Amino acid sequence: MKYKGFPEFSHYQADRIGVLVTNLGTPDEPTPKALRRYLKEFLWDPRVVEVPRPIWWMVLNLIILNIRPRRSAEAYQTVWTDGGSPLLIHTRNQANAIRERLQAQYGERVVVDFAMRYGNPSIESVLDKMQAQGVRKLVVLPLYPQYSASTSGSTFDAVAADFQKRRWIPDFRFIRSYLENDKYIEAMALRVQRHWDEHGRTDLLLLSYHGVPKRYLMSGDPYHCECHKTSRLLAERLGLKEGEYKTTFQSRFGREEWLKPYTDETLKALPGEGVKSVQVFCPGFSSDCLETIEEIGEENCEYFMESGGERYEYITALNDEPAHIDALEDVIRTEVGHWFESQSDDVQARGNRAVAMGAEK
Repeated sequence: MKYKGFPEFSHYQADRIGVLVTNLGTPDEPTPKALRRYLKEFLWDPRVVEVPRPIWWMVLNLIILNIRPRRSAEAYQTVWTDGGSPLLIHTRNQANAIRERLQAQYGERVVVDFAMRYGNPSIESVLDKMQAQGVRKLVVLPLYPQYSASTSGSTFDAVAADFQKRRWIPDFRFIRSYLENDKYIEAMALRVQRHWDEHGRTDLLLLSYHGVPKRYLMSGDPYHCECHKTSRLLAERLGLKEGEYKTTFQSRFGREEWLKPYTDETLKALPGEGVKSVQVFCPGFSSDCLETIEEIGEENCEYFMESGGERYEYITALNDEPAHIDALEDVIRTEVGHWFESQSDDVQARGNRAVAMGAEK
C-alpha cells in the first residue's frame, strides 16, 4: 500500500490539537442530480442499510435512485437558503463558535473544523487539511448525542478507513455519544423552557428521535435505550411527570418495522385520545435540517391538525445557541482537556535533530 504523505511537512512545524466536529451530510445543491449522488453514498453505507450487498445493489440502483432523488430534491428546495442547506450552515456555525472559544484561550495551538459523513466537506478532505496544519492530536465529535452504529459507528468507520491510508496517525479520541452530559441536558431544558415562557405549555411534549430498523435494536444497538434515557433526563430536569411527555421515532422508510411508536402515527392518534395541543422537540438533532424543518415542522403538523388537533408547535433545535456551544465545549474538554494544558515539544530542538540526521529544513 502507498501511504499518504504530506510534502509540505517540516520537522520545525509546531504540533497542534485538532477538533473535528461531524454531522450526517447534505447534498451540494437541491437538484435531482446532486441528490442522486448524495443518496448513493449515504444509502450504500452498510452501517445504514444492513442488507446483503448484491440484493441491495439492485434495489438501490434500479429502484430507489431512479425515484427518490427527484422527490428529495423537491423537499430540499423548500428549506434551501442562499448559504446552502440548513444542516451545513448550522454545523459550520457550531464549529466556528467552538473554534472561537478554544482559540481565545489556547490560540493557534488548536485547529477546529467540521466535516460531513456523506457529501461535502468530506472527512478525508478535512483530515488532509488538518494534517497539513500540523495536527498531531485529534478528537472527533460526531454531533449525534445518542450512539447508533448507523451514525456514530459509521463516522468511526470513515475516520478509521482514512487512517489506513496515512503514514502518520495522530493521537486520537473519538466521542461516541454525550447524552449524559449535564450541560447538554441543561441546554435542551433551557430551549424548551424559553419556548414555554414565550408561548405557554401544551397538553403534551413529544420528544421525537430519528428512527432505525427495529432489528438493529434486536442485534444489540444501544440507540433505543439511549434515546429513552435522554428523554428521562430531560423530563426530570423540566419537572415533567409520566404522561406529560412521550418519546417517538420519525423518518422511517421501507417496509420493515422500525423503532416504535412512530411519530407520524402518534400525532394522527393523539387528538382522538383527547390530546388537542402538542409541542414537538427533537433531542437527537443537534441542528435543524430537512427532517426537523419539513418533516416535523410541516408534514407532521398537518397530520395532527387534520386529525382534530387544535394547536401544534415545533421547538427548534439547539443549533449554535450559546448553551449548546457550552455543552459541546464541555464534552470536548471532558474527553481531551489535558491536551490543552500540556506543554508542546521544543520544536526547534526537534527540527535540529532531524536536520542533523540528514532531513531537509
